Amino acid sequence: MKTDTKHTTNDLLKTYFGYDRFLPNQEEIINNVLNKKDTIAIMPTGGGKSLCFQLPALALEGTAVIISPLIALMKDQVDALKANGISASFFNSSQPSEEQQTVLKNFQKGELKLLYVAPESLPQLNFILNSIKISLFAIDEAHCISSWGHDFRPAYTQLGNLKKQFPNTPIIALTATADRATRIDIANQLSIPNANTFIASFDRPNLYLDVRPGQNRNKQILNFLSKRGEQSGIIYCLSRKSTEKLASTLKAKGYKAEAYHAGLTSEERNTVQDAFLNDTTPIIVATIAFGMGIDKSNVRWVIHYNMPKNIDGYYQEIGRSGRDGLAAHTILFYSFSDIIMLRKFTEGAANEEYQLAKLERMQQYAEALSCRRRALLGYFGEHITEDCGNCDICKTPPKYFDGTLIAQKVCSAVARLQEQEALGMVLDVLRGSQNAQVFEKGYQNIKTFGAAKDISWRDLQQYIIQLLNQGILEIHFHENGRLLLSPSAKKVLFEGKKVRLAHINQEKNQVASEKTPRKRAELFDQLRNLRMKLAQEIDKPAFVIFSDATLEDMEFKKPRTREEFAEVSGVGDAKLEKYADDFLKVINKHLDAQEKDLPSHEKSYRMFKIENLSPSQIAAKRGLSEDSIYGHFIKMHQSGKDFDFSEFISSEEIEQIKNAQKILENTEALKPYFEYFEGKFQYWKIKMGLYL
Repeated sequence: MKTDTKHTTNDLLKTYFGYDRFLPNQEEIINNVLNKKDTIAIMPTGGGKSLCFQLPALALEGTAVIISPLIALMKDQVDALKANGISASFFNSSQPSEEQQTVLKNFQKGELKLLYVAPESLPQLNFILNSIKISLFAIDEAHCISSWGHDFRPAYTQLGNLKKQFPNTPIIALTATADRATRIDIANQLSIPNANTFIASFDRPNLYLDVRPGQNRNKQILNFLSKRGEQSGIIYCLSRKSTEKLASTLKAKGYKAEAYHAGLTSEERNTVQDAFLNDTTPIIVATIAFGMGIDKSNVRWVIHYNMPKNIDGYYQEIGRSGRDGLAAHTILFYSFSDIIMLRKFTEGAANEEYQLAKLERMQQYAEALSCRRRALLGYFGEHITEDCGNCDICKTPPKYFDGTLIAQKVCSAVARLQEQEALGMVLDVLRGSQNAQVFEKGYQNIKTFGAAKDISWRDLQQYIIQLLNQGILEIHFHENGRLLLSPSAKKVLFEGKKVRLAHINQEKNQVASEKTPRKRAELFDQLRNLRMKLAQEIDKPAFVIFSDATLEDMEFKKPRTREEFAEVSGVGDAKLEKYADDFLKVINKHLDAQEKDLPSHEKSYRMFKIENLSPSQIAAKRGLSEDSIYGHFIKMHQSGKDFDFSEFISSEEIEQIKNAQKILENTEALKPYFEYFEGKFQYWKIKMGLYL
């Protein structure tokens, strides 16, 4: 495949990927790479990370080398690229020797625009890398390089040599989850300290965030699933035993569910994963080993049976739902026994203190009494001032009081402690504790010492956690957990910003009822079945054909022709050529069946409004007179349908017909009017003028 470099990025976006516009930050990141600059891109799952290296790979001369940690992800992305008419391949240990040799030959000849490779396999390509044109290096899941990250992979550490070996080739590092410490570490480890960093919003407004007490989890899950039909979803458990047990329970209740964990053979894991990707097994009960990098866009829900060990992992796991931008539901079950178990897991770890601090922050999120999304985004350094309206707290809010004075005292203490102290010391200072550490540092002399001594230690701790969750305070785990003021804190201190805090001693009510997901239209199901059939024929996951979002756009736009089909979001040139006829056949058959039973005047109206046909074209197509078609429009207006007649008759013409009506003494026959106007007004226009 040859790429015309004269094409604009917008041309490439439409031609190969079928989209009319970029998602936030994509275009800036792509232009940065096209300008041969090193780049770090932090973007949420579903935010379009892959396009940030795939599109530059098409625009630049040579082959892009994509380093990815997961074989499953490579295969899925290569399948999707090929379906879009892009020459791509992958090289890893899962391939037979002959297949590896074919890939290497194509790579050496420069016939590939993208080559995916695992970090462990990269050294095997060295002899070719130095002999051909490499357009860029993309390092996906870049947090794996950092020991601060939640998925550290030792094989990633060798990637720091790439910049030394190829100083003039741009590197783009991408991840969905990286706090401040991890971002700095990524840049240092990859030897790209001057890389331009782009941090897209971490907000995924389509995800409903729900935290529930851990009692009767199975009963709650079964109740939740009863409203979900055959939607795809993932349930995460901490242990292998739990995954097996829960999967068996679900199967006994008639659900198609399978367990997935590291104890299965490679072949068994692949079989389970493929069944999930192909929509034949909609529910996977898994340990966290499942899902990283899986490019399945129509996961509609994610449940955490146990609390995760940190917010980074939790965010990435819930991010596997709703990647198509459609509504998705996430549930986190929380109990103190989970905390005890997770604390045991961290014992003896090299960075035990750091891990425990992150676990504590996860616990604070689970116990939050303020908007979940604000707490989640605040953790990543993104501060929003409005509650989201799409989480359990916003749907069933606790009782609040004006906590502005408490917030001001806390913020003032953090400021006077030079933003250098952790939560425990801030509490001690505010409560006027007479302990040695406070006196050693001279903190008994600062103005806010004892400013909150009337509030119990536990309640004050909870209020500070609420301020963290509201994004008024920040915490730097990699710097001994010190508390800092966010931009919002300055507004609280100096601009009179009000702060609401939730009362501590209260039982948090659960959301009594949950919105039932919208019933899919019949046409959507027909399109989904066709997609499944086509995917099975080529032995690829269904989303390689089209995503659910594309099918929804098809259902909404109801294209009748190839030209209209090309306007559907997600339909590029290659997919238009491959699939338009099959999908149009289903759409047209469905619409024809619908229209068969329609009254005649409604058929004409639909052809005018939906197919954009003129009255003369409708008349010709239906074998009726033009007068009849205009009569149908009047009938539709009489039945309450909005209709703009101004393109057919002017206000002056209506006035002339009304004047004639007075002269002709309100006769109902149309012929006298026709003769009165000496044939200048057609019968349909006279009828329309009299009606209006």
